[in-house]
Amino acid sequence: MNPLDGSAGVKGHRHIDEALLDDADGLAAADSGKMLLAVAGAGAQLREVAALASEINLSGLADEGRPRAVVIAGLGTAGRTGDVLSTVAGPRCPVPIIQHGGAPGWLSASDVVIAISASGRSPEALAAADSAARRGARLVAIGAPDSELQAMAERARAPFIPVPRRGPAMVSLWALTVPVLLAGRALGLVRIAEADFAETAARLDAEAERCRPAAESFTNPAKSLALDLANSVPIVWGSSALAAAGARRVADVLAANARYPAMADSLMEANRGRVGLLDGVFGGLAEGQRDIFADPSDEPDPTRLRIVLLRDGGLDTEDGASETPAIDERRAHAVERLAERRGVRCTVIRAEGGSPLERLASLVAVPDFASIYLALAHGLDPLATPAVSEMKELSAT
Repeated sequence: MNPLDGSAGVKGHRHIDEALLDDADGLAAADSGKMLLAVAGAGAQLREVAALASEINLSGLADEGRPRAVVIAGLGTAGRTGDVLSTVAGPRCPVPIIQHGGAPGWLSASDVVIAISASGRSPEALAAADSAARRGARLVAIGAPDSELQAMAERARAPFIPVPRRGPAMVSLWALTVPVLLAGRALGLVRIAEADFAETAARLDAEAERCRPAAESFTNPAKSLALDLANSVPIVWGSSALAAAGARRVADVLAANARYPAMADSLMEANRGRVGLLDGVFGGLAEGQRDIFADPSDEPDPTRLRIVLLRDGGLDTEDGASETPAIDERRAHAVERLAERRGVRCTVIRAEGGSPLERLASLVAVPDFASIYLALAHGLDPLATPAVSEMKELSAT
């Protein structure tokens, strides 16, 4: 079963080179940073880091008993690993898992800090590791080998899990996530088996095959999604806690790679007011903005919302108890109906797989590829981020 439900690419998108998407050689030439190859290697990254992490002794983390809190210290993709840990742990997790850019002021010896930096030199992760060492908190450091973060962990006699760089941080989600989950398992927060990692890696491999550059748009779900999203304002909603974590990841890659201002949230939150966006100027009111006297062939289509709905009807807890109420599914169906009534297109991606980790991978793998295809079709280099560089320069002066 194809988990991607939605309309195929619509012709006439402004500033989109649709022909490029079905030109494998052209895509290779446009993708000078080999981002598609890096995304396709997600399964291999997961296996590689799982093997490296298995050699690190984390048993000492539990010597002092259950921590008061677990702090995930990292930004961007590193910070998203906290979403994954919380999702896999489920609502019955006995310890709060808190994502923080650095070290919170309340950090003490009763807490655990997991400091994560793909480069191993993030100031936030380094500051958190330093604070953990000074305050006597248990520390796990995760990042590039032979980095400043590794040296800091060694000075603190804390475990360090190396994650070799295989591209930009944005494509390192799964490689960074494995060590976080293993640390959570050592602390007794999650039950995750090596088979879960193997099945998730296999899922990522399968999606990479379906989304490969040589596959044409009508059979490639990532290219179809890229065309669906073209020149839209994407709104990504998740039907469950797991799907909401996936929605935040999808919004991240659309913003970072394709430069699209995507918004993400859970359907529970959307139900409290944000579903009203469907009635706004990018939703149902967009049709009223057309000039009825204008030549339709000359008038560009208005920018519209595009709903990406991540639906997960699976189990959210480690012990197999259902924690997804029926109201989540009714809410998801209601959003589809509301969007249809207002002429707002909605693409649905359904979770597949047994474990929460594999289901999360099934939700985000296709959008990861789609964000790259969308960028390339717009003539953008996903790796070229001049605004980010300028922001860092201006912030430093």
